[in-house]
Amino acid sequence: MRSTITDVAKLAGVSIKTVSRVINMEDSVVETTRLKVAQAIEQLNYQPNHAARNLKGTNTYTLGFVYDNPNAYYIIEMQEGILAECRERGYELIIHPCKATQVDIISEIKAMAKRSQLAGLVISPPLSETPEILAAIEEMDLSFVRIIPGSNDSQESTPCVFVHDHDAAYKITEHLIQQGHKAIAFIGGDKSHRSTIERLNGYLAALKAHGIEQLDEYVIDGQYTFDSGATEAKNLLNLSKKPTAIFCCNDEIAAGALFAARLNGFDVPKQLAIAGFEDSPFSRQTWPQLTTAAQPTNIIARKAASLLISHIAAKRSKAKANQPVMHKHFEPQLLIRASTQLNTQQDTDN
Repeated sequence: MRSTITDVAKLAGVSIKTVSRVINMEDSVVETTRLKVAQAIEQLNYQPNHAARNLKGTNTYTLGFVYDNPNAYYIIEMQEGILAECRERGYELIIHPCKATQVDIISEIKAMAKRSQLAGLVISPPLSETPEILAAIEEMDLSFVRIIPGSNDSQESTPCVFVHDHDAAYKITEHLIQQGHKAIAFIGGDKSHRSTIERLNGYLAALKAHGIEQLDEYVIDGQYTFDSGATEAKNLLNLSKKPTAIFCCNDEIAAGALFAARLNGFDVPKQLAIAGFEDSPFSRQTWPQLTTAAQPTNIIARKAASLLISHIAAKRSKAKANQPVMHKHFEPQLLIRASTQLNTQQDTDN
């Protein structure tokens, strides 16, 4: 028989109202009581009735995740991370894919949020980088957290999770330079994503810091797809002055570049080094495996959901009405693999 809130209250030795306060993450409950209730919930495998909880008052317990991203691996890890945090914190999750460039995108997001009675939104790039969309959500007085590339949080008045793409791209490029490469090309992703610009700027900064000339023909506008990597790498390898290394804006592009290199008879890494970004399955399913920057998408997503839920709780609590906005920061870590380094088959985390 399914456990009820009354069963939890009886086992924990508290009132039903106290159990409700713990489930709703109210700050008025002391930690010892919170732990007793949490243990009772776990022991009884109690599952709150979210629909009924939402109907009882103005507070709702459903988050939304809106995204526009062609990278299936990125989206899956984002969903898993947000969902894990929602389950632990007693929230439901609505997943809503959309196109950031469509004319009625703002109306679509507004309608979805109202229809689903959302408590808040997790927004990933490029939606999280679009001022018009953010302004529309703020007008709705709907809590949200943004996942965005960058590191400067001083100008952000809403909760954000920052991913330091620039610094990670700098480290990848510096690694290629340390391997003896001076003719290093860059294949970018979609320009609508700030991550493309951050990674390009990191690449350019590393070249400048090491006194290496930046050649315009080595900087290619691409898309975050395998086909784009294959096409643009082929074009680079047809140049009269061929690059000896290619830094790709993500692993899918890098896998495409590796495919093109092999088709054109280039030995990787003896004749051409190739690096990606994100540490997606693409980086581990190629041969040789790809040097990349490990971006913990699942953890980033979970932290974003946690930040949003905490922000919602603070917003509902008069005691924390003036609490400063919280931010989180992540820097992808360099993983050196065989695609850029001779005589090694092991990952090196620097």
